[in-house]
Amino acid sequence: MENTTALLSTAYFAPIQYYCKMIQYSNVLIEQWENYSKQSYRNRCNIYGANGALAISVPVVKATNKKVLTKDVKISYDTNWQKLHWKGIESAYKSSPFYEYYIDDLERFFNQKWDFLLDFNLEIQSEICEILEIENKNSLTDDFIPVNTPNIADFRNVIHPKPSKEINDTAFNPQTYTQVFGNKHGFIPNLSILDLIFNLGPDSSYYLESCLK
Repeated sequence: MENTTALLSTAYFAPIQYYCKMIQYSNVLIEQWENYSKQSYRNRCNIYGANGALAISVPVVKATNKKVLTKDVKISYDTNWQKLHWKGIESAYKSSPFYEYYIDDLERFFNQKWDFLLDFNLEIQSEICEILEIENKNSLTDDFIPVNTPNIADFRNVIHPKPSKEINDTAFNPQTYTQVFGNKHGFIPNLSILDLIFNLGPDSSYYLESCLK
């Protein structure tokens, strides 16, 4: 039987590949019962800055125990990371074709506070789905889903920012599009969904579909 459900980790302004899965599958589950994994898309995203790919990360509160469930991870506000992220995104995309069109819809994520990373990411995801005009078909897992569960396409460890940990995804074929600093550093695939919407605007959902062909 063909898998109809995609299993994803939570993600901060997730990469393009992540949103491809959201349109590719009939159902999408977000894993909340896993042990939180550091240095992943769960709290970071990659944007295209003047010097190339730039990783920006949401700091989280250190757990008293070594292991903490993703659903229990809290955001740290010890530093003004929201201002830094806002300035970084502005610097990267203020000259992009659709920056002014979408930035007001995203501003609240940089001047309001959320306690939990999962809740924050889900709010972002909901807003991005509205921008992309795609169905937000996500639901949270009721329990931890083991690896190799039947009828589940598990992408929790497939979509990863580190090439050494990334698993090949033959169903994802990123196409080129014009990027702000592309003439300087060349095309960089699979950046944060922010890169796509600021550069392609209303055509972003069509681009996602093209990556699945």
